[in-house]
Amino acid sequence: MAEPLLHIEGLAKHFGGVIAFDDITLDVAAGELHAIIGPNGAGKTTLITQLAGELASDAGRVTFAGQDITRLAAPRRSALGLARSFQITSLFPEFTALDNVALAVQARAGHSFRFWSPARSAPELREPARAALERVGLAARSDTLVSQLSHGEHRQLELAMALATRPRMLLLDEPMAGLGREESARMVTLLRELKQEVTILLIEHDMAAVFALADRITVLVYGRVIASGAPAEIRANAEVRKAYLGTDVAG
Repeated sequence: MAEPLLHIEGLAKHFGGVIAFDDITLDVAAGELHAIIGPNGAGKTTLITQLAGELASDAGRVTFAGQDITRLAAPRRSALGLARSFQITSLFPEFTALDNVALAVQARAGHSFRFWSPARSAPELREPARAALERVGLAARSDTLVSQLSHGEHRQLELAMALATRPRMLLLDEPMAGLGREESARMVTLLRELKQEVTILLIEHDMAAVFALADRITVLVYGRVIASGAPAEIRANAEVRKAYLGTDVAG
């Protein structure tokens, strides 16, 4: 069996006496879309934050592409190909969509941010940014100020910024949050296309989207993994049904 792209072993995080999650062990294979689901307070976002390198673990080990990254800072993880989107991305509302993505390209390339001038003029930054915007369906909005974009377009832009860093894995935290029905449908279509190109670890409450997209699903409840497997296995799992009694995952 091929070595997983991401291996998490015995990961734990406590906040005082509160256990965010404990003894999390899971693998994400290269090329798969792996969804993590669970009720509010299950530890999902804390896990993503820790994988991105923005929160230190209390115990456990994280390996990415065969390298131990447990103690690496966020910039080092990004350089290796881990990109987190949506929850942490800072958009600059008075800059255009293209400017924002060019800044992400600039950060990945290690250029200076002085006066924003390189991102606003250098072809080696602008062209990859245009390509990323086209990839998420925002090519026609490249010269539009971020403040004039819709909420759904902000989500697309944040994804373009993550893609601009040329990631091997995307860490996506609630990409459907706040989207209307049509926007959600567009996001599902986009993620279905992207999963052919990049490995994705997805946190999402929209169960229709999860079961439409995921190759495998891990279920967190009270900070612990209670099930992990193919969508059909998760849907049929009695413990998952009990944990999600009255919600879509049981249907």
